[in-house]
Amino acid sequence: MAYCKFRADQLFTGYTLLNENHVLITSENGIVADIVTLENAGEDIQQLPGILTPGFINCHCHLELSHMRGNIPTGTGLTGFIAAVMKYPQPAQDFKNAQMRLADEEMYNSGIAAVGDISNQLYSLSQKTKSKIRWYNFIEVTNPDDEKAESRLAVFKAMADEFSAKLHSPANTALSPHAIYSVSPQTFKLINQSTQNQTITIHNQECADEDELFKNGTGKFSRFYQSIGRKTLPIPPSGKSSIQTWLPYFNNGQTIISVHNTYIAEEDIVFAKNYAAANGLEIIFCLCPNANIYIENTLPPIDLFIKHNCNIVLGTDSYGSNWQLSIAKEISVLQQGNVYINLVDVLKWATFNGAKALNLQYELGSFEKGKQPGVVLLQKDLGGSERIL
Repeated sequence: MAYCKFRADQLFTGYTLLNENHVLITSENGIVADIVTLENAGEDIQQLPGILTPGFINCHCHLELSHMRGNIPTGTGLTGFIAAVMKYPQPAQDFKNAQMRLADEEMYNSGIAAVGDISNQLYSLSQKTKSKIRWYNFIEVTNPDDEKAESRLAVFKAMADEFSAKLHSPANTALSPHAIYSVSPQTFKLINQSTQNQTITIHNQECADEDELFKNGTGKFSRFYQSIGRKTLPIPPSGKSSIQTWLPYFNNGQTIISVHNTYIAEEDIVFAKNYAAANGLEIIFCLCPNANIYIENTLPPIDLFIKHNCNIVLGTDSYGSNWQLSIAKEISVLQQGNVYINLVDVLKWATFNGAKALNLQYELGSFEKGKQPGVVLLQKDLGGSERIL
């Protein structure tokens, strides 16, 4: 069997960062054979500038929004962003397909090996069936009315079944609530019943007005509902923060990827971890820093997640809310000026943590014998990345 040998300035295994005196050995198609010291590696070693890492895991994306590239205004805040997306004219399906193909290729070539992708339509299936990327499909449930909960959930379950059948991945497809402001109490209860022991996801505390809505029933979200003709909220104000209002709907062994968390407070992080531990859940916090800058021009309280030893993963969000779909660019933003973020930690968020979150840790996320995680070269300045194998 022929082997490929790779050496770089540093080598990240998925767990630890090794120096330049280590060599990664794989088969020609990228199956990991070993990591050895330079003196034991023999000849024909490819020398590369930068950091070698396993393929990245993008835990939050919306492939089906790829056609919005460069067309949604930045800095509008979340309610402005939602309004812009709702008003965006729908192009022809051929154009959507072409843009999804470009986004898929961009992610793959930059070293993304798997994606946790939000889908509320079927049309991303056309690209996913041809893709080299592994997909975990979160079928995004929206329904603000209790009386429609069962009929709406049946529609989304049928969609999930089609994703599972076409992609041969029933274990990698799950119903997921869009957000607390778009899902009714009965819909939450039905999702909880339907997702036992599954990995699901939800958008959380992406703007300060989300908490304002559920604490006091006021703010931009309240006015947004009025502007679209809704006279009642999907969930009445609870007097509590967003996450303290929606998380208690779940108690069925789920792993929950809470996405964005831009305005989460320390007391909410403590609540979420304690509730999850007491109720047999796992809570994972997904950071999408470029999207947070794009929409709200701010970043989540990363220091608090680190302080409380949270399980963290990374995502890019979509081309409606990002300039590119690059985990390397997300790493770069997190590292800029954040001296309290250890590079080893953020690389683990981007690789092994993400793979484990999507139930792919036995195949992806680390350089371990027998795995085929992809081989990626991350630039020294963290500004970009490319797939090597």
